[in-house]
Amino acid sequence: MKIAIGNDHAGTDYKKAIVKHLEENGNTVINFGTDTDDSVDYPDFVHPVANAVENKEVDFGITICGSGNGAQIAANKHQGIRAALCWNNELVALARQHNDANILSIPARFVSVHQAINFVDIFLNMDFEGGRHQTRVDKITCS
Repeated sequence: MKIAIGNDHAGTDYKKAIVKHLEENGNTVINFGTDTDDSVDYPDFVHPVANAVENKEVDFGITICGSGNGAQIAANKHQGIRAALCWNNELVALARQHNDANILSIPARFVSVHQAINFVDIFLNMDFEGGRHQTRVDKITCS
C-alpha cells in the first residue's frame, strides 16, 4: 500500500515510529509531516495528505497532532475526504467498516505510540462493509 502521513510537532515521534512500522511491512510512505519538535501549523502538513488521498496518489492517509481534532478538521475540508479521529480500536474499526474513512487522525497526546501503531494496522486491514453504510456515506459530501 501507499500511505501519506502528516504531523505537527506533537506527532513527530509517533510519525517516525509509524513510518518505520509501515515500511518494515512493505508499504510505501510519503512523509508530508515535520521531522522536528519545533512548533508548526498542522494545516500545512495535513492539506498535502488530504490532497494525495483525494487525488488517489495514495491508498490512505494518516494525520497526527496533539488532540487529533485540528488535523481531522483540516482534512475534512476536502470534498473527497472522510477523516476519522480515533482513540481506541473499536472507533478505528468502525471508521473503516461504517464510514469508509480514508484518513486516520491520531491524537498523540491521548494515546501511546504502541496504540497508534495498532490503530494504523486495524485501519489499513479493515474493509468497508458497504450496504446500508454506503447509502449514508453517499450523503456525506455537500455539492
